[in-house]
Amino acid sequence: MKRVAIAVSRFNEKITSALLAGCLKTFKAEGWKDSQLKVVQVPGGYELPWTVSELARSGRYDAVVALGCVLKGRTRQNEYISASLVRSLHEISVASRVPVILGVLTPDTWAQALARTKGGLDRGREAALAALEMVALKEELRGKA
Repeated sequence: MKRVAIAVSRFNEKITSALLAGCLKTFKAEGWKDSQLKVVQVPGGYELPWTVSELARSGRYDAVVALGCVLKGRTRQNEYISASLVRSLHEISVASRVPVILGVLTPDTWAQALARTKGGLDRGREAALAALEMVALKEELRGKA
């Protein structure tokens, strides 16, 4: 049975919970059951890489989706967190050989973040679709399809 883990940040929870809802709705629309999806919540975006690494290395998941929102503030902290987060998730994906899907928003404003949680810009939905595609590609490339 295929399984996907979703690690979601609680920081900027209004945004991240909407991303999670879009992601889960998409998996369910594609016929996935709750037993195939594991949702893990973490305090913030900076905690996502460690959690994603643990999930990917567990051998229990065909892909891991990382959901979060790092908003621009008055300082450059968001730049440091975003750069570290993206680099770390990429390295985890390559090292673990488990597709890691980047569903972390890095908008300048709250309005931009909110806009990316619904309609044609629903990044939670996009993350789920990317995970589904990568799970299928992983099976094909490893001769399981």
